[in-house]
Amino acid sequence: MGETVIKVQDVSMHFNLMEEKVDSLKEYFMKLIKGKLLYNDFIALQHVSFTVEKGEILGLIGLNGAGKSTLLKILAGVLAPTTGKVMVKGKIAPLIEVGAGFDPELTARENIFLNGAILGHSEAYMKEHFQEIIDFAELQQFVDVPVKNFSSGMYARLGFSIATMVQPDVLIVDEVLSVGDYRFQEKCEQRIRKMIEKGVTIIMVSHDNDLIQKLCSKVVWLDHGKVKAIGDTQEICSEYEEMKS
Repeated sequence: MGETVIKVQDVSMHFNLMEEKVDSLKEYFMKLIKGKLLYNDFIALQHVSFTVEKGEILGLIGLNGAGKSTLLKILAGVLAPTTGKVMVKGKIAPLIEVGAGFDPELTARENIFLNGAILGHSEAYMKEHFQEIIDFAELQQFVDVPVKNFSSGMYARLGFSIATMVQPDVLIVDEVLSVGDYRFQEKCEQRIRKMIEKGVTIIMVSHDNDLIQKLCSKVVWLDHGKVKAIGDTQEICSEYEEMKS
């Protein structure tokens, strides 16, 4: 048994969704004061439990709405679970949304240092790795352009380059590898393999079953917020594909 770096214990996540549309802030407050706001309890995750060991690559699979992205946000500390506990050891680099963590008004250069600080790295460290980040993201001509002018692919390339250059203990990736051209996706896969060799733990969501089977050592299959299966990548991915067909 290796060192456990992620432990998810009986995690559930509930959201309160308004039953009817509110057209204005005034209408919202009027209904709030009168106690006329009606909510439905939406259960995104139900009693989810699993562990991940150091250096493992865990793939999360499931149909849209299965709870994958919600689970990643809980692991990244963006959301707190309604019930249950999550333990993550080490420094986390989350890539859970294209452009997440970027200030759109700042340039690529400024956002690199901002993200480095968020991830706990010094300015000196980021200066040392600055050119590597830009070169990997292939954004040499756009260093001093505000990122609000970037395409989704440029956002994804920059975010991936920063998160993987700073060598986290845990990398969380949500569909980011699906953005951009095939050649850049290949570059990302190669970098992930190098991170695996260095013992980085990776949690990833992808609708690309081939990518999951190529990279992941273990899979959790979520279905309507519940764990349907956990274990061998090839076996579970085959069952998942059969279910979809």
